[in-house]
Amino acid sequence: MIRTTVQIEGMACGMCEAHIADTIRKIIPEAKKLKVSHKKGTAVFMTETGPDEEKLREAIAATGYGVQGIMQEPYEKHGLFG
Repeated sequence: MIRTTVQIEGMACGMCEAHIADTIRKIIPEAKKLKVSHKKGTAVFMTETGPDEEKLREAIAATGYGVQGIMQEPYEKHGLFG
């Protein structure tokens, strides 16, 4: 799995979080464990393969928010004891 963290500027409240979450779900329906935080200015989600960064940037920009950066890293689920 790939964990993607998107740095987003312009979010100020819970409705902003919901707007970003809806946008990500529309553009990347396979996104799992999606968490958006206006306090941290981030959206974090998991996918089997990395998302198309350009498509993601365009979709978020179209909603009026700015993307400051996108970071993708491999994610391995750890078991209960390790």
